[in-house]
Amino acid sequence: MCALKPKIDIRGLTLEQLQSHIVAMGEQAFRARQIYSWIWQKSCVDFDEMSNLSKSLRDLLKQAFTINSVRVNKEQRSADRTIKSSFSLHDGNIIEGVLIPAPDRMTACVSSQVGCSLSCKFCATGYMDRKRNLRADEIYDQVVLIGKQAQAHYGQPLTNIVYMGMGEPLLNYSNVLRSVERITAPDGLNMAAKRITVSTAGIAKMIKKLGDDEVRFNLALSLHAANDSKRNEIMPINEQNSLRALAEALKYYYAKTKNPVTYEYIVFNGVNDGLKDAKELAAFCKHLPCKVNIIEYNPIAFADFENAPEDKIDRFADFLRQRGITTNIRRSRGKDIDAACGQLAIKETAASTT
Repeated sequence: MCALKPKIDIRGLTLEQLQSHIVAMGEQAFRARQIYSWIWQKSCVDFDEMSNLSKSLRDLLKQAFTINSVRVNKEQRSADRTIKSSFSLHDGNIIEGVLIPAPDRMTACVSSQVGCSLSCKFCATGYMDRKRNLRADEIYDQVVLIGKQAQAHYGQPLTNIVYMGMGEPLLNYSNVLRSVERITAPDGLNMAAKRITVSTAGIAKMIKKLGDDEVRFNLALSLHAANDSKRNEIMPINEQNSLRALAEALKYYYAKTKNPVTYEYIVFNGVNDGLKDAKELAAFCKHLPCKVNIIEYNPIAFADFENAPEDKIDRFADFLRQRGITTNIRRSRGKDIDAACGQLAIKETAASTT
C-alpha cells in the first residue's frame, strides 16, 4: 500500500512557486494570485472560505496543501488594558504575544522563536530551552490575532509591531525578514515598515547583515549595561559580542540604512542604576544617532532582580536628557498578569505536559 504524499504548507511557497503548483493541477496561473490574496491579504486559514474559487479547486487545494495556522490558547487581560496571550502552534508548542494599548497607539509584541538559547539572567524565556525557530507565517499569524484583539476589545487597528517577545529575532533571520515582508507588502497586510521594531540582544555580525540588506524597519538593542563585565554577567551573549563589537556593527548598520537605533535599558535595583552606569550609557550613545527607552522591570520567580525605585529611574533618565539624549521611560504594563516575557508560555507548557 502506497504512503500518502505529505501535504505542502501552502504559506511556505512564494507566489511563483504556488503558480507552478496551480498550473500543474490543470488550473490557470491567475488562480494562484487569488489564493495568495486570500492567504496574505485576507489572512484566510480555511480553503472553504475562498469563495471566488470553484468548489473543485478548493477540494484540490485541501488534498494538496495545508495551512498550519496559529490559534489563541489562553488570554489574560490586565487592569491597565494590556492583553497577553499564549498561542498554540500546529505541533503543540506554545508561544506568547502581547497587545499593549496606549492613548496614541496599539502595539503588538510578537515572538520569533519557541524558547530562547541566549539565557539572559533576567528573562523568563531565557530559562526555557530553544525548541525551534518560528516560521514567517507563524509570526504573521500573531500579528493578525493580536490585531483582532485590538479591534474586538478597543475598536482600533494595530499601529505598531515590536519583535520583543520570546526568542532572539536575529537568530531566526530569514523567517523574521520574510514575516516583515509579508506584513508590509501591498499584497500582504500593507503596514508601514517604520511602524515595526525588531529587538536584538546584540549579535554583531547579524546587525551588520541588517545593514547590508538595507532594512527599512527600526532596530532596538537590548543593552541593559554599557559596561562589558556587568553586561557579561546579566547577558552571556556579550561574551562573544562585546560592546566594542556592537558599537562597530551599529555604526556600520547606521551608515547603510541611516536609521537611528533605540537602546533598551531595564533599570535593575542595585545592579545598573547608579551614576556610573548612567555615565557609561551616555558615552555609548555617542557612537551614532539614537534614543534610549528606560524600561521598568517585571520581576520573575526564576531570578533575583528587582525593579529600581521610581525616583531612581527618573533621576537616571534625567541624567541622560541633560546630556541631550532623547530618553523615554516605559512603565511596566500588565503587572497583575504574567507580564514578563515567557512567563505565560512556561505555565501553559508545563500544564500541557502534566
